[in-house]
Amino acid sequence: MLRPGIKSRPVYSNFTADIKAKHNLIAVEGEGAGALLDMAGKVDSGFFDRATILYCPTDTADKADEVKLAQLKPQKLWILPSLETAMFRLYGALENANVNTRLYAAGTEPFIGSVIKIAGERGIDFKSVITEHRGSAKRRVQCVHCKGSTENVTTSIVVCAHCGLKLFVRDHYSRRLAAFQGVCVDAEVPGEVPPVEDIYK
Repeated sequence: MLRPGIKSRPVYSNFTADIKAKHNLIAVEGEGAGALLDMAGKVDSGFFDRATILYCPTDTADKADEVKLAQLKPQKLWILPSLETAMFRLYGALENANVNTRLYAAGTEPFIGSVIKIAGERGIDFKSVITEHRGSAKRRVQCVHCKGSTENVTTSIVVCAHCGLKLFVRDHYSRRLAAFQGVCVDAEVPGEVPPVEDIYK
């Protein structure tokens, strides 16, 4: 679990079922399926009678998870091929959701951030989304200089995929952008770059 070092850095707990919700909209990515499967052992079958699951598999996910999710017999189960497709489907599901719907998100930080960003656009407070971090600690990083985002960052310093600057990856997080901030690491002395650490595996 990630520890908060800066006030804006997200803190995630564990999946806890809202048994009073009339509908449960559950978005999981890769290893995030494990969070849902763990929670499934603590709820009655009626929970899934009123649940929609959006699952986005990854290369590192357990291939058996799709079968296990289907065995929960949710009201709906969508297996989605990419983050973009999952977010498009989520947006549509939220457009048709009523006020008694509870939203859940589990997976990597960029995935959870994307879910919360879309939820915010639909008027859902981020504090009401039940989240659990599972899988890689990789980050989405927005360059403060060109505003472009670089995906799947696992190192302390990354080359911006848009403008080519070497960015120091800060713990400052923007929910609006679903990204961490990256600032030019050698602005004062060009070419003077500290050692790169692989810290967000």
